[in-house]
Amino acid sequence: MSSALIQQYFPNLSPLQKEQFEAIGPLYREWNEKINVISRKDIDNLYPHHILHSLGIARIIRFRPGTQVLDVGTGGGFPGIPLAILFPEVQFKLADSIGKKIKVASSIAQAIGLKNCECQHLNVIEEKRRFDFVVSRAVMPMPDLVRLVRKNVHHDQRNSLPNGVIALKGGDVSAELLPFKHCSDVWELSEHFDLPFFETKKVVFVSL
Repeated sequence: MSSALIQQYFPNLSPLQKEQFEAIGPLYREWNEKINVISRKDIDNLYPHHILHSLGIARIIRFRPGTQVLDVGTGGGFPGIPLAILFPEVQFKLADSIGKKIKVASSIAQAIGLKNCECQHLNVIEEKRRFDFVVSRAVMPMPDLVRLVRKNVHHDQRNSLPNGVIALKGGDVSAELLPFKHCSDVWELSEHFDLPFFETKKVVFVSL
């Protein structure tokens, strides 16, 4: 599958965005041969399993210009890089505690000319800045993530969704959302993307 898959679900991309989504495919393949940021078995599914999956967050919220987003445990740049392509007027900071992975994300962001994406080798415990949202993709259970990043979410509202944590998850998330039953929400990605991969995939939100 190719970037045409992204255009199928996001038909209003600019020419630059189409170029960027097209370019990251070969770049990830090239980097993955040196540094394994995506399972070797899964690299052929880069567009549906990683890029489109990352963009599932955009089915839940259209970040307004000027929004600040922290991507925790970004690995090779997911969900941060696809989201930064889709939202060029939103500022993204991608953080990961594994230096070689953040090197991949940084190199790819630079290669496609992303101006709104900062990548840093960093454990989130050390992050002092505050953001509108923290995003992640299957990094850790929601209670652990919220405990780590609560300090990084400010309370100046500028989006339709309250500030908080947005995570891409799979399977049953009811147990890890029990502490947040009055301030959380779950969306099924199968309602937005009609590929078998998305049957169990969810976007989970906790308001902070």
